[in-house]
Amino acid sequence: MSGSETSSGDLRTNRLLAALPEAEKERLLPQLKQVELELGDVLYRPDERIDALWFPVRGVCSIIAELDGGPDVEVATVGDEGVVGLPVFLGVGIPTERAMVQVAGWALRMDADLFRRELAVVDGALQQTMQHYTQTMFTQLARNAACNRSHRTRERCARWLLMTADRMHSDQFELTQKFLAQMLAVRRSSVSEVAGELAEEGCISYRRGTITVLDRAGLEAHACSCYRALREVIDTAFPPDGTRPDHHRAPRGGT
Repeated sequence: MSGSETSSGDLRTNRLLAALPEAEKERLLPQLKQVELELGDVLYRPDERIDALWFPVRGVCSIIAELDGGPDVEVATVGDEGVVGLPVFLGVGIPTERAMVQVAGWALRMDADLFRRELAVVDGALQQTMQHYTQTMFTQLARNAACNRSHRTRERCARWLLMTADRMHSDQFELTQKFLAQMLAVRRSSVSEVAGELAEEGCISYRRGTITVLDRAGLEAHACSCYRALREVIDTAFPPDGTRPDHHRAPRGGT
């Protein structure tokens, strides 16, 4: 992953960073580097020290549980609303999951030691903002566990495609059947069947690894209620217009 200089505008395109006061953004600016997120990049691995945090601007990263004797399962996703590297904030030295790029894009990278130093700043807003983000992640984990157990594959697939389009700010993005199957914890044959059904109904097209959302309203009609619930939680915590949220009020749907 190559890096380049970061501008103040870049901080506003990640919603977590946009929620910080201007003075805090200016202090963080020299410590953030713009990096590409390439499909399949592993950002951290189980049992290895995390050396950096990534604030996605475009792209989707997955937090994956590796199961002995079974398929890897995605337990959470991170887009422009958050950060990859939450164990650093929680004080966990070594993670138990893997973080990798599922949809390519770019992010702002910060050295983990520098991040810890910023957390120690007296009266800094970064600590409170990270606490707020942690709550949204707990909500996502709880929702995903319930959704995987209770909702049909087509409903979950529609939800995931909508959330990816939201995070990419585009109705078109690259996504392989292998990764989509991993995200939904199903076989690739099930993904092909569901994607084919959504395509036949005119909701999407899927060609050569590229998804295009053709009928967003139709896709939302197929999605489970978790899409709206999670979108509301994220938008409440980190408004898409970049305004600062009310950090004293937990987002609805939180655990």
